[in-house]
Amino acid sequence: MPLALVTGASSGIGKAITLRLLTQGWSVIGLSRQILKLDNGNFRSVSVDLMDTDNLRQTLVNLDTPNAIVHAAGIMAAAPLGTLDSEVSKNLWTLHIHAPEIIANYFVPRMDDNSRLVMIGSRTSRGAANRSQYVATKAAMVGMVRSWAKELAPRGITANIVAPGATETPMLTQRGREASKPIVPPIGRLIQPEEVAALVSFLLQPEAGAITGQEIMICGGASL
Repeated sequence: MPLALVTGASSGIGKAITLRLLTQGWSVIGLSRQILKLDNGNFRSVSVDLMDTDNLRQTLVNLDTPNAIVHAAGIMAAAPLGTLDSEVSKNLWTLHIHAPEIIANYFVPRMDDNSRLVMIGSRTSRGAANRSQYVATKAAMVGMVRSWAKELAPRGITANIVAPGATETPMLTQRGREASKPIVPPIGRLIQPEEVAALVSFLLQPEAGAITGQEIMICGGASL
């Protein structure tokens, strides 16, 4: 039975990915601050604050090596120039870049060939007014993952980004995004977490072995 490590597993897109993979026969280790209780023997919830990088490193040592890593944990921050807070930038970078870097750096040398890496990015990675701090980390994610993809291609390990538009999760209403309200995409509704999970699950399959180094939008036409 293949094993996936999913960050942000307790809510939103991460939870949707976890539930979908479990129904598809995966075992899942979920990393999140809050414990997720599921009546499924193939799921293990591990409480860890990804912002605490020392604790994260210690936690990884006690986990089995996965066949797939999915980094779905994320936070949103929005503010115009003139009001940017450096601490916010630090937190965004730690969660969106440094934490998955630590996870991949530890596990990839131990992973089997033909394993999978998927990170949840954002369709705003090319720029969005009042979201420069958030966008900067999602743009950096693209460069990082594309670099990994090139390094790992000889081993058949793929690395991709799934970049959703406005998705119906608690992140849409969290504190800190008052300066940039979510916009409903042209399809007339928000993206559903299950739709993002479906794309992620495909990228983990053997049939997706030729897809690597890609930033795949799922945005309801918002990026057109």
